[in-house]
Amino acid sequence: MNLYALVLAIIVLTLLTVSLARLNKVKTKADYLVAGRSLPAFVLVFTLLCSWIGSGSLLGGAENAYRHGFAALWQGGGGWAGLLLIYFIAPRARKFAQFTIPDLLEARYNQAARVLGVIAILFCYTAVTSYQFVGGGDILHLIFPDLITPDLGKYIIAAFVIVFTAIAGMASVAYMDVAIGLLATFTLLIALPILFRHAGGWSTIHATLPATHFQIFGELSPVQCLELFLPTCLLLLGNQSMYQKFFSAKSEKDATRAVVGWIIGTVILETVIVSLAVVGSVLFPAGEVHDHPREILAYLGLHGFSGSAPLRLLGALLMGAIFAKIISTANNWLFSPSTNLVNDIYLRYISPQASSKKTLIVSRLMVVLLGLWALYQSLHIESVLKKSLYAYTIYGAALTPVILATFYWKRATAAGAVASIAVGTVVTIFWDTAFIHHTLPPVISDRDAILPALLASLLCLFIVSLLTAPPTSKQLEPFSQG
Repeated sequence: MNLYALVLAIIVLTLLTVSLARLNKVKTKADYLVAGRSLPAFVLVFTLLCSWIGSGSLLGGAENAYRHGFAALWQGGGGWAGLLLIYFIAPRARKFAQFTIPDLLEARYNQAARVLGVIAILFCYTAVTSYQFVGGGDILHLIFPDLITPDLGKYIIAAFVIVFTAIAGMASVAYMDVAIGLLATFTLLIALPILFRHAGGWSTIHATLPATHFQIFGELSPVQCLELFLPTCLLLLGNQSMYQKFFSAKSEKDATRAVVGWIIGTVILETVIVSLAVVGSVLFPAGEVHDHPREILAYLGLHGFSGSAPLRLLGALLMGAIFAKIISTANNWLFSPSTNLVNDIYLRYISPQASSKKTLIVSRLMVVLLGLWALYQSLHIESVLKKSLYAYTIYGAALTPVILATFYWKRATAAGAVASIAVGTVVTIFWDTAFIHHTLPPVISDRDAILPALLASLLCLFIVSLLTAPPTSKQLEPFSQG
């Protein structure tokens, strides 16, 4: 057990060293929010990978795969589809070169779109951060079961993430992600074939698990698979954290190149994660992990590599890689909404002439406040998978349609965008309430929020836009091709 503690300690010290090394280089708002627009493609690839593959994949996706087999890839597949479209969006986003998604919304639409965008982002991003705290707390509890409860683990992880995120902003986050991405990628790739062999190979795995674990839809209906696919696809297409990385790129070419590496890395890693969870369901079909399947990958690191010292070290590294990925994702998703409160509210409406020093102080304070809100949410989470789909839906339905329209639909108007964001947010937040379940028939109310929220958002965007005056050429000019 000391080996696991040692690995975690080394990871923590490494991340702290990287953060402190970047601290003296943060002198301006651009340095803190978008790393001075200096990130090369290599760094962008790993920071994009680390911001996307966190507890949603390592806990929520693995939980789904443990229970339902390879049909869980529908959740990751939504991201893959989104990535293919992002290849064409990345250079346009870098050309716009602002700080946040609400910057883009105000430039293309109006101030109301900016403010509503901030609200939707705060709900989504703090929700995502909250289940990173859950994942990190679970790992600490598994390693130190007699010392750290899952709830205490959440407090420890929250304090750790808040301090790290506040230190040096985007530069700190991005360069930490390189180290974390390399560790996680190689550890996961090495662990899979070893555990695959421990489980008896493909024939044993196939014979042990239900046939549905290997079918396209598995035990899920096509509609349920669509409800896994759409939220991840829509979140990825409009993900502010992703756009901020593009805004941080050295050039449009670096942004485009980074997407290619991101696509390859995401497809490989998410497939490996699902495969590990499926193998884990063969190795550990009962016991604690059966009741808490979101812990399966960490459980494999702790109990799947008994024997020689190299195997035990690999198990510790796997546990450490999962821990580091969760920390990295929490950093990314906590940092991003803090930039909204600073750039889109504080500097826009409260203190437009604030000095760089004062802006940095306020930025760090926002990280602390949002981190505490995310911690509060984490104390009330029962299912990481359910919480992740809620977070993806509120963003995908409320913001992704209007973000894509900024680049690809010239007829979209400010009124249409405002209506779309407002309705998408409200439908998602209130869909699972008692009022909806008592008002609508079960065939509708039992569905996930993504379908009704997305439909309502799109209808508002198209209908209201067509009924109002088209945008001016000045509004469209920053988003034109070329």
